Amino acid sequence: MDSALVSVGLPAALAIIMFGLGLALTVDDFRRIARTPLPVGVALAAQLVVLPAVCFGLVLALDLDPILAVGMMLLAASPGGTTANLFSHLFRGDVALNITLTAVNSLVAVVSLPLVVNFAVGWFDPPGAEDIGLQLAKTAQVFAIVLVPVALGMLVRRSSPGFAARADRPVRVASAVVLALVIGGALIGERESLADYIADVGVATTVFCALSLSLGYLLPRACGVAERQALAAAFEVGIHNSTLAIAVALSVLDNDTLAVPAAVYGVLMFPLALLAGWLLTGSRSDRRADVVR
Repeated sequence: MDSALVSVGLPAALAIIMFGLGLALTVDDFRRIARTPLPVGVALAAQLVVLPAVCFGLVLALDLDPILAVGMMLLAASPGGTTANLFSHLFRGDVALNITLTAVNSLVAVVSLPLVVNFAVGWFDPPGAEDIGLQLAKTAQVFAIVLVPVALGMLVRRSSPGFAARADRPVRVASAVVLALVIGGALIGERESLADYIADVGVATTVFCALSLSLGYLLPRACGVAERQALAAAFEVGIHNSTLAIAVALSVLDNDTLAVPAAVYGVLMFPLALLAGWLLTGSRSDRRADVVR
């Protein structure tokens, strides 16, 4: 892949996205965990435990190439992001819950992502496995690219809330643009093998996204979480931070093929999330209409 995209463009893109996330966070978002432990706990369990297990079973069932299997597990271990917040807002989910989950997930991912990736590398043993694992130095890079921009964004919001409010929309727009550029760049970088990779991981990423959205909604509802909060959890669990997965694959692990599942997923998740939102909110509207009648 183009070295400028990897060395300059990708870290800059992720920094903008994570800084924008920080602009939307306050310390109270973390305190909210104590006030609403059930929806937060269920969504985090789905994100951190259930999804990696589901993804592991999926890649085994589909018998993916080892390096693509590790890329899928990297995607599964990546937290939700600002895109989940936007979808939740669009379909009237509990955006405050999304913000809390995104904040906590971003912190936990510094530990959970290396654990999942190292497990996948050990299990699938792809070629060059000794260079793919997230050892301490590489884990420190994950820490830097995830938490430093978020912390800076939170500091800006704390010191200058007016500026943070004005910057929120432009940063969100910039985040969407750079997300599209990063995904496009990752796909273009592998264009010679693109058709093969889509054939290899198109089914896996589609099924994984659909399962993530479904489990993100159904598990909270089964545990008694209110519908609006379950809808927020569906998007938080179902929409992964594909930019982070691509950044780890390219900038930290220096492997183009590892980024392919996240890049393909980053394209497919938008129509799937829109469809899920339409189905979930449509069914909710139908039930309300039945009550009125």
